[in-house]
Amino acid sequence: MSLSVIIAAGGTGGHMIPAHALSEELLRRGHRVTLLSDARGLRFPGLFEGADRHVLDSATASGANPIAWLKAALAVRKGRTEGRRIAREAGANAVVGFGGYPSLPGLLAGISLGLPSLIHEQNAVLGRVNRQLQGRVSAIALTYADTARLQPANKARATRTGNPVRTAILAARDVPYAAPEGDEPMRLLVVGGSQGARILGRLVPEAVAQLPDALRSRVKVAQQCRSEDLSAVAAAYSAAGVDADCQTYMADLPERLAAAHLVISRAGASTMAELMAMGRPAILIPFAAATDDHQTANAAGYVAAGAGLMLPEAEATPSKLAGSLLGFLKSPEALAAAAASARALGVPDAAVRLADLVEHEVRALARPDANREAA
Repeated sequence: MSLSVIIAAGGTGGHMIPAHALSEELLRRGHRVTLLSDARGLRFPGLFEGADRHVLDSATASGANPIAWLKAALAVRKGRTEGRRIAREAGANAVVGFGGYPSLPGLLAGISLGLPSLIHEQNAVLGRVNRQLQGRVSAIALTYADTARLQPANKARATRTGNPVRTAILAARDVPYAAPEGDEPMRLLVVGGSQGARILGRLVPEAVAQLPDALRSRVKVAQQCRSEDLSAVAAAYSAAGVDADCQTYMADLPERLAAAHLVISRAGASTMAELMAMGRPAILIPFAAATDDHQTANAAGYVAAGAGLMLPEAEATPSKLAGSLLGFLKSPEALAAAAASARALGVPDAAVRLADLVEHEVRALARPDANREAA
């Protein structure tokens, strides 16, 4: 039976990429997909092709300003009303939310219509929207078996599916990891989002410059930079005599990840899922200001398994990072062992597991009045 599935996702890559991966799997199975997000979510190139896409009104507020909270509530209410109309027109059978405040009106629309409803949590700490709705949905899909802020009463409805990754990552998953031997080049990949690229752009070139000459001459860097930092980062590597390819956007990131011997990055949900699916060692510098410090929680199991190292942002100095780099780069055995540990943590079929859960919930909870308002 062909289903019509509403996907509600916040407009950041951490929400949109796994939502897109589920969309790909649902479309492959012959289902129809409708995306509800904000304007940011529709700007990602190559995502949700073949799906209907809509922008819903939404907003978030913090602090004690009552006017801001009222405006946010009115925006969510308006978005919910529009989401109900879209869901009815699509003949929706289920709604799946991926967190982020733009997912709230779409999820509320589906819940109010009595549709089977699921939330997916990408991080090791339940996010604000998912935390708010965890008691009102049919099923909860988790990336991590131990997810903080999941209420005990809701654990029976929780299933660990893992975090879906892009098909391009899965296609490159079978590229074998080969640690550099002898005088072979050492390929270092440095990636960071809008919050991550600034500190990495300052920190990593200085750390690489401190490596012993024999090692530094072998390092080949590919680094994602903010546009305003691009020339300065490239100049820093050039001054250190390091071969570096600095770009603001890497369209071929899956291929670069497959080729990397070591990754330096933040510990966002999609980054962690891709590192584990691909099986690549990393030095992680969690974003200290992340809500509930969820990036540190994301990195904890990876580091405990021996897949990499974690350097807290408050302690992230060029000399400490250089020491961590040196420990890995002078030991091919350590790199290979960390890569194997990372791969063992991966859930490459996460999109399949999540699509299976969606279909299961429709079968279990769909009823003749599924598209009527819930009592």
